[in-house]
Amino acid sequence: MTKGHRILLGLSGGLLLLAWICRFELAGVRFSATLFACLAPLPLLAMGLDGWSKKSKLGKHCKRIFLTGVFLCLAAVLVTEAYIITGGRADPSARSADAVIILGAGVNGTTPSLALQTRIRAAEQYLREHPDIPVVLSGGQGNGEAITEAEAMRRALTEDGVDPARLLLEERSTNTEENFAYSKTLLSEYGMDTDTATIAVVTNDFHIRRASLIARREGLTTLGVPAQLPWWWLSANYYVRECFGLGKLLL
Repeated sequence: MTKGHRILLGLSGGLLLLAWICRFELAGVRFSATLFACLAPLPLLAMGLDGWSKKSKLGKHCKRIFLTGVFLCLAAVLVTEAYIITGGRADPSARSADAVIILGAGVNGTTPSLALQTRIRAAEQYLREHPDIPVVLSGGQGNGEAITEAEAMRRALTEDGVDPARLLLEERSTNTEENFAYSKTLLSEYGMDTDTATIAVVTNDFHIRRASLIARREGLTTLGVPAQLPWWWLSANYYVRECFGLGKLLL
């Protein structure tokens, strides 16, 4: 076995180890566990193609195609991640907003999930700085949720002193597309011209870029108010997952 093959074998083992750690040792990163497990066979495939390429022209062509594909996929992921990361660094003070939409996330019974807690905290700070604009709390009720995501946000915000008269509850949506479609209708009924208004959207930093693209499809002009997760490894998991979500949206 050559030195290069030993490196590839070690890489495959390392990916499997990372998959195991993400699956059994770290909470909330199952996507990363699945991704590492799916990537683990690639170094072994590279080993096989390398050996085949030394025996036939077809093997050389297949190895070249494989390496080109890996390079193109890696380049696409890096460009997409850069696009997502820059969106997550949005400065909400760059423009003024006419209304706020807080996008829902999971609720465990009646307790906001970690992602939703961070969105609530980011919203609280933004609402203190902008006390005179309406707020749409957007999120319906899913499996394992005893109340809607909008109601969970309403309870948390009012407990922290936000005027309940400002809060408009949108409790039908089940995804980001519906978040914006139903919230737009609610703001229009409130009397706002959503064609000219600028809407501050509170969501997690990794979700800002995709959310803004979806909002644009609904005819909304938005600015991002990013909320950050507390642990870097959890953020990394969601940033990578968001790459696939954004790719799906664009395709």
